[in-house]
Amino acid sequence: MNETTASGLWDQLKGKIKQAYADLTDDDLTYADGKEDEMWGKLKEKTGKTQDEIRKQVADM
Repeated sequence: MNETTASGLWDQLKGKIKQAYADLTDDDLTYADGKEDEMWGKLKEKTGKTQDEIRKQVADM
């Protein structure tokens, strides 16, 4: 998978997550090298779910 394909898939997934959690912003879902932990922290804080719960929900989308 090349970077363009991965970026497109991430954009689709972000859209689904934002539909499920309307209070999340693009900034909350920014995935950048070295910022993964920060993104997970924001998601856990805003959704009130654990990282495993979020991963499972995303996998089910």
